[in-house]
Amino acid sequence: MKRALIMILLASMLLGGCEAKEGVNTEVQPETGVVTEAPTIADGEETTAPVEETPVVDEGQEPQEAQNPEAVPVLRDAVREKMGGFIGCEVTGFEADDPKVWDIITTHFERVTLGNELKPDALVGYSVSTCPGTEIAELNGESIEVPVLDYSRADKILDQILAWNEAHPDREIKVRGHVLVWHSQTPEWFFHEKYDKNQPYVSAAQMDKRLEWYIRTVLTRYTGEDSKYKDLFYGWDVVNEAISDGTATYRSDAENPNESLSEDRHGSNSSWWHVYQSNEYIINAFRYANKYAPADLELYYNDYNECDARKANGIAELLEAVKAEEGEPGVGTRITAMGMQGHYGMTSPSETAISNAIKQYCAIVGKVQITEMDISASSSYDGSAEAVDEENERLRKRYNMIYYTINTVNAEDDVEVCGITFWGTVDHYSWLQSRSNVGGGNTTGLPQMPLLFDGEYQPKPCFYVFTK
Repeated sequence: MKRALIMILLASMLLGGCEAKEGVNTEVQPETGVVTEAPTIADGEETTAPVEETPVVDEGQEPQEAQNPEAVPVLRDAVREKMGGFIGCEVTGFEADDPKVWDIITTHFERVTLGNELKPDALVGYSVSTCPGTEIAELNGESIEVPVLDYSRADKILDQILAWNEAHPDREIKVRGHVLVWHSQTPEWFFHEKYDKNQPYVSAAQMDKRLEWYIRTVLTRYTGEDSKYKDLFYGWDVVNEAISDGTATYRSDAENPNESLSEDRHGSNSSWWHVYQSNEYIINAFRYANKYAPADLELYYNDYNECDARKANGIAELLEAVKAEEGEPGVGTRITAMGMQGHYGMTSPSETAISNAIKQYCAIVGKVQITEMDISASSSYDGSAEAVDEENERLRKRYNMIYYTINTVNAEDDVEVCGITFWGTVDHYSWLQSRSNVGGGNTTGLPQMPLLFDGEYQPKPCFYVFTK
């Protein structure tokens, strides 16, 4: 016992000082100023703190591993062994350029999601105010005018991953495509005549041609038979965040006419709905993805606040609508799993809410993945060095409860959580650093510490939750 106490004291010295650095945000684009992937907690969501969880490690285990960097277990191997699924992380361009982050990714993660570079605004070179130029494309025997796409940002990261995989075939990293159809970060001009947002909206029939062309073009470039990237991708988010927090049903354009449409992040309005006036764009997106994606490429719906009971019912309605149209490529839809983003607060959602959501989605589509996991700071965290150790302990307990819940429900019949992806690697690059009042947590705008590695690129106590 005495030896264990000494080890704990030594570990505390080493693991202290992991306060996140201020003012860095992986999700703010310098070209556009758009902040993306922001979770909110709908009114009425459970905020009851969970009951104390099963201990994370045996006495003395965590401090011993923390003292010796060479003894730090490999995250991807530990998760694969215990959960039977993969562990992944989000990465953007400047993170991939940081050699310390790259070392963390290649050591500990087997899946990555590009944070911004495969979103529609990135693929038009962030020309969000005006179309960057057009060209003529052929679609189903018809010539149509389409915007010129810019793949350079995505290709830079993907080429880096390809080079790693070629040099390390036993430690390959696979990629999740994110995202084809989203009301946010899709330039407003994409929905208008002559690709000019000052012109009238196009008809649903014309928009559908643009939708099919876009999905075909992106999937063919990155997963087509002649693509050098064809073996790199394991899945793709087809539609993102199409359910409203406020109404718990489809985002539309009728709830608040004063809201902007696709350029708005939090509002319920959507230019996709404005043009189609139905969920047809969602159904067709999955139909076209099924048509142009390889049969082994997984196709997902992805959303946040996914554990709120009201919104979960709305998401379930969407999943059921997509499933109802399943069929052969070129005819029907295909959906592989539900992406539960996992942007959580320190006390919400509860263990019960997480478990219920997983079961509800698995009952419809069979599988769930946690796709953008992080935890916003507690309301008592003030960003001071003295508060870091206490916050680390809260974070460790919170992640322990979540991982325990995932593994518990995963053991049930007809439930499969096949992977967990964190929205970042190190605290100081987290998109939460520029956010406040996120996920029911910190409301002061102080630094956040939501991830597994601290500002010194070292594993935090919560890291060992996933390596036991």
